[in-house]
Amino acid sequence: MGRPRTNDEAVKERLVECATEMLATRPRESVTVRAVAAAAETSTTAVYSLFGGKDRLVGAVRDRAVAGLFQELSALQTSADPLTDLYALAVAYRRWGRGHSHLYTVLFGGVQSFDPSGEAGASDPIRPLLAAIDRALAASILVGEATSIALSVWATLHGLVTLELAGALDAATAEAVFRPTIHATLRGWATPAVFRSLRQAELAP
Repeated sequence: MGRPRTNDEAVKERLVECATEMLATRPRESVTVRAVAAAAETSTTAVYSLFGGKDRLVGAVRDRAVAGLFQELSALQTSADPLTDLYALAVAYRRWGRGHSHLYTVLFGGVQSFDPSGEAGASDPIRPLLAAIDRALAASILVGEATSIALSVWATLHGLVTLELAGALDAATAEAVFRPTIHATLRGWATPAVFRSLRQAELAP
C-alpha cells in the first residue's frame, strides 16, 4: 500500500481553515505546527511539505484575509458621488467582517497590521477606500489629508465591527448605530457647505 498523500489541495485547505480558527481564538504562541496538523487530521510533514513551516502557513491565512476583504471592497461599482461610495465601502467592510469573523480577527488582531497609506501592495484592502477619499478631496467634498481621513474612517469602522463581532452590540443596536456613526465621521471631514447640506438632509422630516 502506498503512503497517503499529504500535499493535496484538500489537506492544504483544511490546514488553512484550522489555522485561521486557531489564530482567531487562541493565543498565537499556542498555534503550533503540531496543533494545526492535529486539528486538520494530518501530519506535521504535510505542513512543511505544503507551506514550509508555521510562518508560511500563517502567511497563507493572512493572504486569504487580505484578498477576501480586497475583493469585497473592490467589487463595488463607482458612482458619481464619492460620499455614497464611501458609505457603500463601509457597508461592504462590515458585511465581510460579519461573514468572515475569524479571518477578520486574524487580519486586525495582530497577525496583519493596518496600513492607511495604501502602500502595502496592489491588493491592499485600503486602496478602494483611499480611491474614494481622493475623489472626494478632488471634488472639494472632503477636506484634509487622505491618510488621516482613511485612518479616521477605518478606526470608526473597526470599532463598530469589532464590538459587534464580540457581542458587545446586539444585532438591533449594531444596525441602528452603524449608519449615523459612519455619516457623522464623514461629516467631520466634510467641507462647510457639504457639512451643512448633509445635516439638513438628515434633519429633514
